[in-house]
Amino acid sequence: MNVLKRIRQLSLKQLWHLSGVFIKQPFLIFPTLNATKKTMQISSELYGRKHHKNGPANAFRHALWNILIARAAFEKLQNTQKSIDWAKKITDLHEKLAPNNPLETAMDLHNNEVGRQFFSQVITHSEQEMIDFIQKKTEKAQKVTKTDEIDDFKDTLVFILKPS
Repeated sequence: MNVLKRIRQLSLKQLWHLSGVFIKQPFLIFPTLNATKKTMQISSELYGRKHHKNGPANAFRHALWNILIARAAFEKLQNTQKSIDWAKKITDLHEKLAPNNPLETAMDLHNNEVGRQFFSQVITHSEQEMIDFIQKKTEKAQKVTKTDEIDDFKDTLVFILKPS
C-alpha cells in the first residue's frame, strides 16, 4: 500500500473525514505516516508480496502497523492508553475508508486489536524485539473461514488464506 497513492484515491468525503482526524492531532500526522511506511517496508522485506494477501504475513503486517503507530504516538503523547486509542482510531478509519468483504474486514480489525494488545506487552522493547515478538505470534496464527470463528481467538492473530 503506497500511502500517497491511497490518499489520492479517496473521495472528497473520505478526505474530509481523514483531515478531521488529523486536525485534532496534527503533530501525529508524520509519525503515523512514518510508522505506516516502516510497516510496509518491514513486511515487504520479511514476506515479499505475501503480506498483501490474506495469509499470516497480512496478520503480521496489521499487528506491526498498530504497534508502530502506537509507539510513534507514545513518543509524542507519553501515555500508553492514548497511544493505543490513536492507533485504533487510525486503523479503524483505514478499514472504513478502504473496505473489504466482511470476513476480510473482521480479520483486519481483529489483527489490529491484537497488535494493540501486543503493544502493551512490548512497549519497552526495541523495534527488532517487537518484530521478533510479532513474528513468533504470526507462527501461531489461526486460519478462519467464517467471521464468527474470529471470536474464538481473542489473543491470537488470524488469517483466511493458507500461506503458499
